[in-house]
Amino acid sequence: MKTLQIFESAAQFIPQITAWHLADLGECLGKQKLYERQSPQKLKALKEHAIIESAVSSNRIEGVNIDPARVREVVFGEAHLRDRDEEEVRGYRKALELIHTQSRSLRVSEETICELHRLTRAGIGDAGNYKSRDSDIIERYSNGRTRIRFNTVTANKTPGYMKLLVKSWEDCIRERWTHPLIALAAFNLDFLCIHPFRDGNGRVSRLLMLLQCYHLGYDVGRYISLERIIEENKQRYYETLEESSKGWHEGKHDPWPYLNFVFFILKIAYKEFEERASATVNPRGSKTEMVHHAIHAIGSDFTVADIEKKCPAVSRDMIRIVLKTMQKSGEVECVGRGPGALWKKKGNTSKKG
Repeated sequence: MKTLQIFESAAQFIPQITAWHLADLGECLGKQKLYERQSPQKLKALKEHAIIESAVSSNRIEGVNIDPARVREVVFGEAHLRDRDEEEVRGYRKALELIHTQSRSLRVSEETICELHRLTRAGIGDAGNYKSRDSDIIERYSNGRTRIRFNTVTANKTPGYMKLLVKSWEDCIRERWTHPLIALAAFNLDFLCIHPFRDGNGRVSRLLMLLQCYHLGYDVGRYISLERIIEENKQRYYETLEESSKGWHEGKHDPWPYLNFVFFILKIAYKEFEERASATVNPRGSKTEMVHHAIHAIGSDFTVADIEKKCPAVSRDMIRIVLKTMQKSGEVECVGRGPGALWKKKGNTSKKG
């Protein structure tokens, strides 16, 4: 709410790069609506893939990992879960399902925020409850050294700050203090600085971003995983968050590095959405298309595991079949043997119509 309050107090100068981002996203919104009318079946195939990517990536950012071979079963199945990590990945999928199916009636409220936390933490311990003890954001280095990256709001002040954050969001959207997307990114920054839960704040922040995007009409997260794109830009995510949180408690921080990062993520998602949605006249199946897209987008030699990470909705056997087909057509070649063998791209591997 420290960031949202900046826009309440007075008219703010908007950096030129931010104005460009907002203009681009306005154009993206128009294209999104066009594709939703013209290519509903194509978009249906993207939805399932985005759910799997989001559940896996958002948890992986926080160090929660599961066996790639069990991704589909964990996310969509009803089989017994093997460990705590699998429980949290499935819990995130349930939170996504809540947003996807009830976004129109799901308000940005403390009740919603706590419910999203309860789901992502799979109902364990203090799931759904604000932190009871102070918890700063600590960065740990490989040599064992640690440092406090940010002093979060104390536990006794957290309920009051959260109440004010939700009210500031509602007031900002109703009274149009600033562009709604700026309000969305500002809310996200404030939430992360408050750090209301003992654990799981990052995951809840990304779910709230998705929900608020839906409320504003920016539905790209329904088709392209915002969480996966954030994971691919994780270093920049942490850097801009740290930069924009300096001076937050005093209301003297510079929010624009982080706000512009959020807009950058949305633009990348829309660029990918347009690429995939426009490939409507394509004889390949949706999963084959996903593998081709991942191979085309990867910037270096790769392994099957690299593609598996980018396409969690696709089985390893399916990835191998696609690679063998591409190998026969001369698009890729395999160097070495075994599961860790490298694959190299040859010539142009762009998608064909």
